[in-house]
Amino acid sequence: MRWLAPQKASGSYSCSSSTSNMTTKQDLEAIENQISTIQVSSHGETVIPVHAHDKFKTVEKGRNWGWLLSGFISLNILLLGIAMVSGSVFNKVQISSSHLLIFLILLVILTTIWMVYYKVHTSRVYRAVLYKDSHAGPVWLRGGLVLFGICSVLMDIFKIIYYVGHIHCESPVKIAFPVVQALFVIVQTYVLWVHAKDCVQIQQIITRCGLMLTLSTNLIVWMTAVTEESLHQTVAPAEPSYNSSSNNGHKIYVMSKGRAAESDCKCSHNMCDVFEKVYYYLYPFNIEYSLFASAMAYVMWKNVGRQMDEHHSHNLRFSLWDVLIGPIAGLLVLVAGLATFVVYELDVAKEDPKKKEQALTMHYIMNIVAILLMSIATLIGCIIFRMDKREQVSGKNPTRSLDVGLLVGASLGQFLICYFTIVAVLASGVQGHINGLDLTNSVLTVIQLCLQNAFLIKGLHREPFKETETATIFANVMAVRERDTERRSSSIVPAHTLPLPLTLLQGRLSWKRRILKEICAFLLFCNVILWIMPAFGARPQFDNTVGSDIYEFQTWAAVVNIGMPFGIFYRMHSVASLFEVCLAS
Repeated sequence: MRWLAPQKASGSYSCSSSTSNMTTKQDLEAIENQISTIQVSSHGETVIPVHAHDKFKTVEKGRNWGWLLSGFISLNILLLGIAMVSGSVFNKVQISSSHLLIFLILLVILTTIWMVYYKVHTSRVYRAVLYKDSHAGPVWLRGGLVLFGICSVLMDIFKIIYYVGHIHCESPVKIAFPVVQALFVIVQTYVLWVHAKDCVQIQQIITRCGLMLTLSTNLIVWMTAVTEESLHQTVAPAEPSYNSSSNNGHKIYVMSKGRAAESDCKCSHNMCDVFEKVYYYLYPFNIEYSLFASAMAYVMWKNVGRQMDEHHSHNLRFSLWDVLIGPIAGLLVLVAGLATFVVYELDVAKEDPKKKEQALTMHYIMNIVAILLMSIATLIGCIIFRMDKREQVSGKNPTRSLDVGLLVGASLGQFLICYFTIVAVLASGVQGHINGLDLTNSVLTVIQLCLQNAFLIKGLHREPFKETETATIFANVMAVRERDTERRSSSIVPAHTLPLPLTLLQGRLSWKRRILKEICAFLLFCNVILWIMPAFGARPQFDNTVGSDIYEFQTWAAVVNIGMPFGIFYRMHSVASLFEVCLAS
């Protein structure tokens, strides 16, 4: 009986001990939750919450208010901008292009002021940016932003020179807007280059609203540029009785009201026509710049208040020795596409029915060959991804989500044109070899878009390959076989001290990696030529009249002018995504 009491006491002690351990574990979890919810005030003071759960609710409430307020600001600005752009296009008297430019000037100035405020004040506050998103703003994206920004500034300079020649009969606003826009592009390019990776932790509501203002401004500038460029490229039949069975009808350019009104306005110097042609050729770069800036502003907006889990990024490198066949084949397609594009533009401008028919035939054949090769290459890439055992990227990544959303969303514009074309050609009975080529081109484009989207989405969500080779190379194999450890170790030399042919042995790729890189390089060049042709004026949708005959010209022009800008952006964004997939492969 005397031994029972200690056993009972021991049992009770072990029970209380386990309860004590459980309580300690719960306390540790509570402390960790409190530490994870520590906030830093705008004055740099650390504020430790008394109740972690209540503090978490407060943080979430502030974050939701910031998202809602910035979202409402962006929505209202975008809707007002759409109304202004549409009114300036379809209204002949009440809303002129000068009213739209005044609205844009105010919007651009306000956005520039906020960016200067962010650079001078917000980003310099103590502990304002505690984390950096390693995936946001990669160097190739910022490099593209700088390139397109330089071209946009050049476009604004040419516009200024052009409108200075018409200052006696044009509104001064048309000179003021390029000046303000050039300043805006310079400031925005600098801010995005320096702060694209920021995860801002202070003044979150103001920062979110400012970034949404930046996003909305870039989108409205994009809409304005797309509208003006589309009106410049849109062609309409000259005669109402336009024969649907013929592709030889004469066309006239439909200009915007502002340009149509310039017929009586004479330039004061002799270089107006040259500068006008030059700045219209620079419009595609300005359009892409606005979209690049919008994407980077959106990623910054998503990263406001974000606390990164990873503080490192994969060290991705690109070597010209890794790929050979893909770039050569892609360059051949690019050169052939440029040659056919130049011939197409020259022959269509001659207004010769036979020349125009030959130009359309050549253009469609070139596109069919390129798209067919791209489809085969992309299908092979999808099969390799199916065989690949790499893991999917885990965790939240605003950059990846945006890339996928832009790819899928932008491809809808090309899908729209293709399906309208397929229905129009089938409804017309596929009359003539040009309509047959147009139908084949549209069907293959749909297939290629589906395959390329699947390939890019899979590639962007895969973890990069991990190198398994060692960092040393045995220069003397016979010495390695010796049993003497000193002689064996002396035969091992660092890789960076070897001559070029031996260093290439270190970077040997597996067959899957090499094929993926070759495919990405080939698709990259093909997407470049498919971007260049429509971006710089190729409009076979208007030169081949089957679409305008079936849907009437106004409906067909709306379909093309809405879908074409998205298709152009899709090709350019695919180039960027393919480059990243190539690096990760």
